[in-house]
Amino acid sequence: MSESTTTFSALGLPESIVSALTEVGYETPSPIQAACIPLLLSGHDLLGQAQTGTGKTAAFALPLLARLKSDAANPQVLVLAPTRELAIQVAEAFQKYAHHLPGFHVLPLYGGQSMVVQLRQLKRQPQVIVGTPGRIMDHIERGSLNLDGIAALVLDEADEMLRMGFIDDVEWILQHTPAGRQTALFSATMPEPIRRVAQRYLREPQEVKIRAATSTVATIRQRYCQVQGPMKLEVLTRVLEGEEDFEAAIIFVRTKTASVELTEKLEARGYAASALNGDMQQAMRERVIEQLKNGQLDIVVATDVAARGIDVPRISHVINYDIPYDTEAYVHRIGRTGRAGRQGTAILLVAPREMRMLKTIERATRQPIEPVVLPTREMVTERRIAQFRNQIMAAIREGSLDFFFDVVRGIETSEGISAREIAAALTFLAQRERPLQPEARDWAELPTPAPERPARANREQILTRRREVASGRLARYRLAVGRQDGVTPKDIVGALANEGGIDVSQIGQIHLFDVFSTVELPAGLDGETLSALGGLRVRSKSLRMRPYHEDGDSGFRPPRGAEGTTPRPPRDSDAPKRARRGSDDDAPRPRRWKTGSA
Repeated sequence: MSESTTTFSALGLPESIVSALTEVGYETPSPIQAACIPLLLSGHDLLGQAQTGTGKTAAFALPLLARLKSDAANPQVLVLAPTRELAIQVAEAFQKYAHHLPGFHVLPLYGGQSMVVQLRQLKRQPQVIVGTPGRIMDHIERGSLNLDGIAALVLDEADEMLRMGFIDDVEWILQHTPAGRQTALFSATMPEPIRRVAQRYLREPQEVKIRAATSTVATIRQRYCQVQGPMKLEVLTRVLEGEEDFEAAIIFVRTKTASVELTEKLEARGYAASALNGDMQQAMRERVIEQLKNGQLDIVVATDVAARGIDVPRISHVINYDIPYDTEAYVHRIGRTGRAGRQGTAILLVAPREMRMLKTIERATRQPIEPVVLPTREMVTERRIAQFRNQIMAAIREGSLDFFFDVVRGIETSEGISAREIAAALTFLAQRERPLQPEARDWAELPTPAPERPARANREQILTRRREVASGRLARYRLAVGRQDGVTPKDIVGALANEGGIDVSQIGQIHLFDVFSTVELPAGLDGETLSALGGLRVRSKSLRMRPYHEDGDSGFRPPRGAEGTTPRPPRDSDAPKRARRGSDDDAPRPRRWKTGSA
């Protein structure tokens, strides 16, 4: 993997933006940033092919921030994203990079959020809008979003928008923006429909294609631990306590300040740790690495640039205390372990809002990342006792204990106590700084994260969902979109999960009809939630969700024999066959889909 040696200043970004980048820990641009920033700064349209996790958000956000006009009343930049999570992530990145831009305001707009709140925020005249296609269309149609001042438009993850059925919505939005705007389209792949959109709406675009790093060392075991920010240090220390094969570690953080602060906290907890960052002189850096090699240090807390070139065989663990901004950085980080055929371990500490990046890393590296099981208080006690025992046995093997024998005998004689009591007292003194048994009051219960990957639905899961419908935990809802609208189950799942915030595990069976569809969701959704979900769009049409009542909707018949369904009434065996058929059989039969394969 090649490493960029360009600086952000050399790319032509203003000092206010470069200062913000320094504060958040960006030291050198990634390949896609180095390629795209100059092109967008100069006003070119751009067609970028890059995987999620290569740093492309900064590649378009930084130059577009640099081109903002301070006196404009309407939004100047519009970013379209396929999911609410990505829209929030991109909006947060803009806010972070614009830290030193006075009066800057970015607004994420997505389905599932209160329209009233969004209307109020739009009155603050945000310079940048980041949104999902359906909600952007809603605001355009109601006149609450004026796109006349849009100078730049970004289509982020265009292939995902195509897969989720948003591409028609995207084109509709493009037609409502000024013809002279600057346009950037980013996509991991370039299927023909995306190419057609680029040819139709981009003007002589410059093409940038970045290949993401996908190779990781096969000897590295990759794991993660989901953790809330305030508990991060506590989780880190428990992870270190629970690793039986721990020898030495590099812990990665984003900023120089964080490297110093975390080092001080680890030292206070008894770890032999040192910081390694770009502010250190070369002589001090070499000294830290030498101490790591010879065992004087067990932990180095480092930034990405400071850790480049480190090759220390005893590094058994790489811990990402701060998740990297892109997959390139992740691959480079974990490459510090698993050297020369040795086994290595890479651990990520991930906040709930960073789970999307975790899954991106997993896809890019093509290796599974397993959840960490944190050790219990009892496990830590056993491990500390074992370490203490090993230290005692090592001291005995070294010999030269005659002087200390005399000291113990003297105490036995003068105080009239046994050697056993003296040994227990010495054990107490030796472990005072780091107790063999952690105090119960210091051992708060922490939730052990579970994998958040919805598995493909199997027969048992389908039967379970049917039982839940029968027991009232799931209910059917009617959607005002159907086969004649070109809708697929994937479109519906994508809208509900990615824009509506519904967990995939809570979405049951989907049935498609010509003019409407039905979906199983948790029973008893309140009016506000129904309204929010009903405002989501699929194939340019609102879902207009409402509870489904069989008697009021022709065209639907539950699967025969399914648990929880009402049996058909007995048939009259003397009636003609056609006469016995009810209206249910005259209507088109629904196609039944399992959400696990959607």
